[in-house]
Formats: sequence, C-alpha cells, structure tokens
Amino acid sequence: MKIIKSSAAGFEKFFRQLRQRGGAFSPELLSSVAKIVSDVAGQGDKALFRFTAEFDGYKLSAATAEATAAEKKKAVSSVKPEDLKVIELAARRIENYHRHQIARGYKLKQESGLELEQRILPLQRIGIYAPGGKASYPSTILMAAIPARLAGVAEIILVSPSRDGKLNPLIAVAAEISGVHRIFKIGGAQAIAALAYGTETIPPVDKIVGPGNAYVAAAKKMVFGQVDIDMIAGPSEVVVIADAKANASFAAADMLAQIEHDEMAAALLLTPSETFAITVYREIRRQIKTSARKKIIEKSLARYCAIIITGSLDEAVNIANRFAPEHLELMTQSPDKILKKVRNAGSVFLGSYTPEALGDYLAGTNHILPTGGTARFSSPLGVYDFYNRISILSFSRKAFEKLSRPTADFARMEGLDAHAHSVLIRGK
Repeated sequence: MKIIKSSAAGFEKFFRQLRQRGGAFSPELLSSVAKIVSDVAGQGDKALFRFTAEFDGYKLSAATAEATAAEKKKAVSSVKPEDLKVIELAARRIENYHRHQIARGYKLKQESGLELEQRILPLQRIGIYAPGGKASYPSTILMAAIPARLAGVAEIILVSPSRDGKLNPLIAVAAEISGVHRIFKIGGAQAIAALAYGTETIPPVDKIVGPGNAYVAAAKKMVFGQVDIDMIAGPSEVVVIADAKANASFAAADMLAQIEHDEMAAALLLTPSETFAITVYREIRRQIKTSARKKIIEKSLARYCAIIITGSLDEAVNIANRFAPEHLELMTQSPDKILKKVRNAGSVFLGSYTPEALGDYLAGTNHILPTGGTARFSSPLGVYDFYNRISILSFSRKAFEKLSRPTADFARMEGLDAHAHSVLIRGK
C-alpha cells in the first residue's frame, strides 16, 4: 500500500491512474460480451441456456429457468428466523427512506386557454440484476426492488446466477419481501441481453438496474438504448477524510471493509497528519492478518489503495471531489463543516460512528451508487429512476392565436418552413 504526499512530484500521475482504474473494458472482454449479446438477441433461449451451461456450469431449460412458487417457498422457509428479522428490518428502513422520493405530476395554467402538464408514470417492467458469483447480495435486491415498487412498477423481474441451478434462500426471501414478481436463475452478460431483447422465456424490460462484474457492466453498456440502465457500475471504492484526532483503527477497518469486495476495489485515506497516516497504515497491516478475504484484500492494497498526506483538510476535500467517490467518510472533529465543501460523492458518511457498512445494509439510504468518478454527474438509485415523465400541452384557439405568429417566425429562423406552415394554416 502506497503512502504519498499530495505535494510529491509523482502524485498527479499516480492519482490519474487511480481514477482510471476499471474505467475501460479490454478489447477481448468487449468482443466476448458483444458475441453473447448478439447471440442472445438473435437466438433467444437457445443461446441463453448455452451460455449459462458454458459459463456457470449448470443446465437450464424453458421449464426450469424461472423459479417456481414451490421453489421460492422452499427457499424462503429455509432461511433462519434471525436472518429473516434482519432482512425485514433493513427492508422497512429502506422503504421509509425512499417513500419520500415518490414523485407527483403537476399542471400549470399560466394563461387563459393554455394548460401545460407534466404527467409522471411508472415504468411497466424492470429487470434487476443481483450478483451471485463470489458472493450473493440480498441487500442489492432490497435496494433495487423497493424503490421500483414504491414508484408503482407493474412487473419486477430478478435475474441472478444460481449455484447448480438452485435458488439461493437469501435471494429468495429478499425478493419476496421487496416485491419481486418473477425470478430467473440466470446471470452474466447473457442475462442482461435476455432482459434487453427478450427471449421465449424471459420478457424484455424497460430498464435494467443492479451491479455485476465486468461482463455484466459491459453488457449493460451495450444494450443501453435498447433499454434504459441505472449506471455502468465499476469496482467499489471508499475515500476517508480524517484529521489527527480520528480513530485509526476505525479508518483502517472501513478501508478494509470496502476492498474485500474484489481485487479492483479502491480505498483512499486523505489526511493532513503524517503521524495519523502511519498509524492507519500499521492498523491495516495488523487487521488484515485475521481477514477471511485476505488474498483479495492484499491484491487491492497493492494496486488501488493509498494513504495521501495532504497540506490541509481543505486540500483533502478538493482531492476527494476530483476522485468523486462512491463512498466518502468524513472522520473529522467537525464533519458538517467539511460536508459543505463536498461536491461529488455517491453517499457521504459523517463522523466516527457512521461506517460505510451501515449504508450497505440498515441505514435506509441506497447502496447502488455511482462509481469510477461518475458521482460528478450521477446519483444513487432511487424511486425517481423508475418513472417516465410526459409533457402534455393544451391550447384553446385564442391562446393559440396569441403565440402562432412568433412560433412561425422562430420556425423560419431555423429554416423549417413546414413547421411555420403547420402553425399559420390554422389561422386561415
């Protein structure tokens, strides 16, 4: 793990490398994903089940791809009562937070005979991708399905890779609690293609949400335009801004918690205290000794993690804004003051007792967040992601005549005579 001063000669080059990590797909991966997407779009179930057998090692058919009611009931019944209570608690808190995002349309009657309206309607059918490779994430289902249900989406479909074609009990119970209608035991780029184009077994959706590996991310990028997507999720990341009085063991633990996801995950500590920086470094080395995912963590530490010693807390915030992290922790004496200067972050965690893990599970905020610097222009997933907005206009003849001449003039300025004619003909 690198310790570097922001004033060092090589800092900018190093920082650019960190920002660009995971930002581009290799030509080999793109070529592979393009074939998967093309084959599923053209061949439907035949390609879908072939790729599932090839990549995931289990066979499915039209009769077995979708989890039956009996399968779901059996899976749900096998969940431990204590685990069920935790998932139900998380679901309630997520719903309470997201309920405030429900949108309402509006009408404007600015002038006599003129009415303008924005109508907000829920999407008809959405697809959720839930990872199921190195780990299964029932929390992702809660984060995606609950906002969709609150928006009023008519049909919520879940796709998730299944071990040996068997439904994961935690996935099943999260789906039931959050309002998922159908579950398909399929993952990877082939599942994304199926949701986008539809097959004989899986219907096409209006939007695909949820994170996945590089193949899933590349597939989502390719099908965007055929369907909408939430974002192209990259490797996970956390930035911790801390002063000299912060708890070094807390900072180290939070950094390690983030990079246990995968080898491409990143964790940065920004601090003006060199003493604190060294203490955190030692804490990280101490804590990883007992980590169950030590190999993954060590690879991430060596490649995409750093402790950056800044000239001040203000400089630390400036660097964080440039990085635009998925998660930003402010472990300072006055985090509210620092927060006022934060411009780019997916989710911000204030103080020593607001670890990022709370946001992942029980706080209530959404953990499907922009990564790879996209927090500069993108937002956490929410109810607002599952609406269509329609503009509606209504003019009486009197209101029309008031605007007809300037409308025709504007059309002619743009060289669109037919536009002008379509207005002026109504005045004859």
